[in-house]
Amino acid sequence: MLSKVAKKMYWFGRYTERTENIARMINVNTHLALDLPRSDHIWGSLISITGLEEDFFDRYSIQNEKNVLKFLLTHHVSSLRNCIRQARENARTTRELLPNEAWEKINDLHIYLEKNSHLGVKRNGRHALLKTIIRRCQELTGYLTGCMSNIGAYHFIKIGRNLERADMTTRILDVGCLNLLNPDHPEIQEHEYILWMNVLVSLAAYQMYRQNVMEGVNGEDVAVFLLKNQHFPRAVSHCLAVVMDCCEELPNNVRAKRSVRHGQSAINACRVSQLLEESRLHWFMDEVQLDLADIHAQVAASWFGYEK
Repeated sequence: MLSKVAKKMYWFGRYTERTENIARMINVNTHLALDLPRSDHIWGSLISITGLEEDFFDRYSIQNEKNVLKFLLTHHVSSLRNCIRQARENARTTRELLPNEAWEKINDLHIYLEKNSHLGVKRNGRHALLKTIIRRCQELTGYLTGCMSNIGAYHFIKIGRNLERADMTTRILDVGCLNLLNPDHPEIQEHEYILWMNVLVSLAAYQMYRQNVMEGVNGEDVAVFLLKNQHFPRAVSHCLAVVMDCCEELPNNVRAKRSVRHGQSAINACRVSQLLEESRLHWFMDEVQLDLADIHAQVAASWFGYEK
């Protein structure tokens, strides 16, 4: 496989996963805004999750609902609309590797978003738009799982998808911690249960959390579940295990595997209760994100033809 083709498969996996993640975050945040007594400030947390504060304030001065939604839906290179456009472009130039129906699904989603992304700015059309996006992304992921040969091209899709999932999980956990520790909004601490529930729902993790933990929702158990659980598909530990399995099937994998093992070791060794007691979970999330960035760099250096 050509390195440029491997790169396109990798980014196809990342962009389709990012599209679903952004849609999930917006949808859950809309419901959270209805549950909290003062909710205007929570829209800024979506910008913090994506790490695009500088780009946002270059365009807008206030982090209110309308501005944040315009930014995340249509007005930025990492917007939902642009993510699906990039996923489609990567699929278009590698169509011979994908099942025909997969190309049709990504193309249909791109056309749908081009016509309807503006509907998400107002609440009366937002839920239907976002549910449609999430459903179509899941259909695409399921179709690839069931109908694409589990060889080189699909390994790169899975590496991209799972690195994106792990990254989003750490970002959502990170912002959950920061919201609880924010002295400007002490009312959040009074609704800690709602906030951690929101973290789980953002990652479609609530039901699996209750099946595994079988206790009430609390910060420590949520963090342990989303970082260390080996079986939940959006837990960081599971995502890294999938990336490692894919790397094992590819040649020239020494650097990438070493980087993945380093990330796995950090997750396995962390003591979440101690991190929470010392208010250092935010610091640890930053460290995990740096590990994920290094895995990406080693994947690129190993298979896409350029160095870090």
